[in-house]
Amino acid sequence: MEDTILLLIVGVAVAGVFGQWLGWRLRLPAIIPLLVIGAIAGPIAGVVKPSVALGEVMRPAIGMAVAIIVFEGGLNLNLRELRSAGSGVLRLVAVALPLNWVFGTLATHFVAGLSWPVAILVGAILVVTGPTVIMPLLRQAKLEPRPASFLKWEAIVNDPIGATVTLLVLSFLTLSTTMSTGDALLRLTWRTLVGGGVAATLGLIVPFGIRTLFRRDLAPEYLKTPILLAGALGVYAAGEAVQPETGLVGATLFGVVLANIDVTGLQELRRFKESLTVFLVSGLFILLTANIDRQTVTMLSWPIAATTLAILFVARPLAIGLATIGAKVTWAERLLVGWIGPRGVVAAAIAGVAGERLANAGYPDARLVLPLVFAVIASTVVLHGLTLAPLARRLGLASGGRSGLLIVGASAFTVALGEALRGAGVPVLMLDRSALALKAARLAGLQTMRVEVLSVLGEEVVDLRDYEHLLAATPDDAYNGLVCTRFASEFGRERVYQTAPDESSGRNAASREWRGKIAVDADLGHQRLSDLMQEGAAFVVEPVAEGVPIKASREPSWPVALVSATGAFSLFSPEHDDAPAPGDLIVRLFQPALAPAPVRAPRRRFRLPGRRATA
Repeated sequence: MEDTILLLIVGVAVAGVFGQWLGWRLRLPAIIPLLVIGAIAGPIAGVVKPSVALGEVMRPAIGMAVAIIVFEGGLNLNLRELRSAGSGVLRLVAVALPLNWVFGTLATHFVAGLSWPVAILVGAILVVTGPTVIMPLLRQAKLEPRPASFLKWEAIVNDPIGATVTLLVLSFLTLSTTMSTGDALLRLTWRTLVGGGVAATLGLIVPFGIRTLFRRDLAPEYLKTPILLAGALGVYAAGEAVQPETGLVGATLFGVVLANIDVTGLQELRRFKESLTVFLVSGLFILLTANIDRQTVTMLSWPIAATTLAILFVARPLAIGLATIGAKVTWAERLLVGWIGPRGVVAAAIAGVAGERLANAGYPDARLVLPLVFAVIASTVVLHGLTLAPLARRLGLASGGRSGLLIVGASAFTVALGEALRGAGVPVLMLDRSALALKAARLAGLQTMRVEVLSVLGEEVVDLRDYEHLLAATPDDAYNGLVCTRFASEFGRERVYQTAPDESSGRNAASREWRGKIAVDADLGHQRLSDLMQEGAAFVVEPVAEGVPIKASREPSWPVALVSATGAFSLFSPEHDDAPAPGDLIVRLFQPALAPAPVRAPRRRFRLPGRRATA
């Protein structure tokens, strides 16, 4: 028995990570390969049945995992976002949620033919739009800040509310089979008020206690992340002890409050919880999908398919449209949010529990809850995951998909590089704390922003959607390393670069863990580059010649950047090799004495939604 559990847990962990990698590799939402893996392991091949292998441990384990997931979602909610999106967010939570519940109930009753009690329960389950699906999709699609805030806040806030409403409906339906309606309502109301009140109060108060603990140095650094995780689980368990699922409200509030009261040590938690959440979400989707038996799959029918279509194309768009009447939401934002509403792991977890408990309470059609909910989950994950990015670009609510460069530090070198890259069709944004340093960049027509990139303001105002690479090129090598370390989690460690340190080499040099890739050449530090530009060095953009090595063309020069025919962009570095193809554009820096007249790149047009760029 113990060996079976061990093999199941390890197998799910390995399969989950593989599914995440496969999604990244194929540029698909990771949930799609995870659902396929779970379906193959469970209902198709019948290799595993998690509920049998794990027994009574499975339900509380899933509950704790969901609590950590909604806590992680709460950490992503910045109240400052409400300044621009507050009205729309409020409508999506306070108005659209009950409308989605009503329309979902009507669809499941009149189209699927479920009884009113079961239809009301399914309608409550389907109001939950999962942050476990939404957040990865938002990173992929690179939405404008407002629609991204709408979808993010709706998913994270609706998750605990929808789960709580569903379990309240379930508790009422099961209690009403053993007592009068009035007694059932009275008992349920009392337990909900007490459980929800306990969870909400702890979720609001505990973060302030933790902040005081950390500020007064009453906890060692290595215990800060464990304390924060233990706090989230403790708040969740306190609510659950009184009324099931009210603990999710407390866990979410705990995360939201922590994210907005400046708690030291939170950055380390964010890095850790992101990896932990990916692990948990992967495992949960595989476990829950694998737990579906073949009999449940055979219950899929045309009424269930028609109900799924009604929820996708009628219920949600209608609810969003009605809820946002009079709000400061554009028609494009309304259309996008009305279509995008993928259900996630919370809906899947609740459906498995609710369907079984309701069937045991004497509702025969409750056996259709699980297949119906999973049909909606699978449909929304696939359709919304594949259409979000192209639809957002068509509506002008996302970046055009170009791979741009964020430059930190304005100088003669970076301004000239920015001009050359702009000529090759690469978006460039230059950041610096000095308005004087940015003057030359502005005169050259480059996009600039005066801001400290590591400040709170910098996190708020710097829009990273068009940029997938970063170059830190200030005179301070340590600061460059700090910037690269900060943005490595955003761009990926392989896409953050810095100019070569002017001093300290060999064992005295900064570890690769605490700096970016060396850009261009290990001998070209900030001072050397400044001297070259002052002496008359120049950038040239030219096509890659077939059969000619990169470093053999008009030597001596340094290859700096490569722009492929598809628009992909990368910086050269002595720490990796590039393999350009004929037709790609290469940006070179020529030494002063040998610098030719700037060569114009072949004329190439890039058509982007809502903008036009020409090289």
